[in-house]
Amino acid sequence: MVEIGMGRTARRTYELSDISIVPSRRTRSSKDVSTAWQLDAYRFEIPLLAHPTDALVSPEFAIELGRLGGLAVLNGEGLIGRHADVEAKIAQLLEAAAAAPEPSAAIRLLQELHAAPLNPELLGAAVARIREAGVITAVRVSPQNAQSLTPVLLQAGIDLLVIQGTIVSAERVASDGEPLNLKTFIAELDIPVVAGGVQDHRTALHLMRTGAAGVIVGYGSTQGVTTTDEVLGISVPMATAIADAAAARREYLDETGGRYVHVLADGDIHTSGELAKAIACGPTRWCSAHRWPRPPRRWGRAGSGRPLRRTRRCRAERCCRSRWVSGRRWNGCSTGRPTTRSAPSIWSAGCVDQWPKPVIATSRNSRKSG
Repeated sequence: MVEIGMGRTARRTYELSDISIVPSRRTRSSKDVSTAWQLDAYRFEIPLLAHPTDALVSPEFAIELGRLGGLAVLNGEGLIGRHADVEAKIAQLLEAAAAAPEPSAAIRLLQELHAAPLNPELLGAAVARIREAGVITAVRVSPQNAQSLTPVLLQAGIDLLVIQGTIVSAERVASDGEPLNLKTFIAELDIPVVAGGVQDHRTALHLMRTGAAGVIVGYGSTQGVTTTDEVLGISVPMATAIADAAAARREYLDETGGRYVHVLADGDIHTSGELAKAIACGPTRWCSAHRWPRPPRRWGRAGSGRPLRRTRRCRAERCCRSRWVSGRRWNGCSTGRPTTRSAPSIWSAGCVDQWPKPVIATSRNSRKSG
């Protein structure tokens, strides 16, 4: 701890650029390593999620990324659910940005476009296009609108719900209405829920206790693009934030006797080395933010990640079987009573020399008891 003034202390924190990886004594062939991962009942071949933003995720993009083995999260409160001619609106926005060197005109137009009311039919149609392509559908909503938009999304047939904001806690309190109690809200849903972002160990642990299948660490900070640090004074170096959330996951794993929660790191990635460092710090997946190639340079978040579990060695002879319905050459282990929608799974990483403890994947009943 470092004293920053009388009665005020702080701890030293680290960005991904501040640390390096030291290889262990044991290595593993890349042929023996799988990049596949499992979220509840859904398997993905590559550790990549696209962050919900109009600058990146459209139904077409979600379909293509899904076919490649990743997952694109559609922004349920973006332009796609507000305008039928969204491509024309985006083209108009880009023209405004190119016409003026200052981004003020484009920002005003973007604000006007977002001021249009949400149309449930447009949002449902976008979800239906993704589902008809045979890929997994995930949609993001804010904590403020989660209760009102979720029924619409469930009717449209989404597979995953993402409740995401700059700061998300286990219980949102608002004087102008009923608070959103995530534990109660998640327990009533039959689909897995990912929630975040969080910045510290305690908040991450509290979110895990709500029954969320995954917890987002960070808020998609992008150098030169996001202004959260300047406006709110909030900025937690990602290496430390990831490690703290991973510690919360281990604590929650012991607390529940085996319920595993995914950790998604949401921040800027410049090199593949930073991605490797993020994995070494302990997240399940990594979410990176990318600068939009032209003004207003305000949007553009994408994400990916992979599992990395550090617990005791799993005795594979107990219950070894082929992992899920695909990826036959990669084995997983499961213990306990299987659920109706999901099954346990484990992952391997090239820098890990221990197998993790077998985990029961999330189901509605397990979320309630968790």
